[in-house]
Amino acid sequence: MELKIENLKKCYGEKVALDLPELTIKSGELVGLVGNNGAGKTTLLRLILDLIKADSGQVFSNGIDVAAPAPTKGESEVWKHYTGSFIDGRFLIDFYTPEEYFTFIAHLYGISDELMNERLEAFRPLMHDEILGTKKYLHDFSEGNRQKIGIIGAMMIHPKVLLLDEPFNYLDPSSQIVVARLIAEMNRTLGTTVVISSHNLNFVSDISSRILLLEKGKLINDLPNIEGSAIAALNDYFNAEA
Repeated sequence: MELKIENLKKCYGEKVALDLPELTIKSGELVGLVGNNGAGKTTLLRLILDLIKADSGQVFSNGIDVAAPAPTKGESEVWKHYTGSFIDGRFLIDFYTPEEYFTFIAHLYGISDELMNERLEAFRPLMHDEILGTKKYLHDFSEGNRQKIGIIGAMMIHPKVLLLDEPFNYLDPSSQIVVARLIAEMNRTLGTTVVISSHNLNFVSDISSRILLLEKGKLINDLPNIEGSAIAALNDYFNAEA
């Protein structure tokens, strides 16, 4: 599924959080968003998901304007049925157990309990027997395990578009490796269009086919990343900023 942005702008008061005249993310790309704090990465993801209102411009998902009201009920929200995302802990339902949370998501997307359990097996290496069967509510888990639950919930639906904000946050090194592998496998095997934002340049350069460098809300570099070729340019940029 292709994502296309046209003249997209978001301001908070006089501060420009994002200003993108044009951007196309092609179907099947795995795109990394990088930049310092305040670069506009999370703002971009939230606009793609229609979680905040743009001051101007449009975001199209497979040709659908994600923020447009539909003449027929539900018509403009088709994109939500093939999009998986996890931005932060507010996506979780804190008074659910993991099993209840995954079941809730599965039923929203028309996934049977049997298929849900089958798909959850792929995430066993990430859960480390610390999530399922614990009888704990989500608000009682560590930040790392909450992060894992959110990522699993976004990926278990096998989305055609996957958006993740800082997916490596709060995770121990081995879990970071597993998450990177799972994202890359989903992109490769299902053809999922993936956009991830991250401060972790190594993981982004390892798995992304393209890296977008943002600064103060503007796209300042669009780097092809063949076999990690973008890492040198990224290191030069961030070393100069340090």
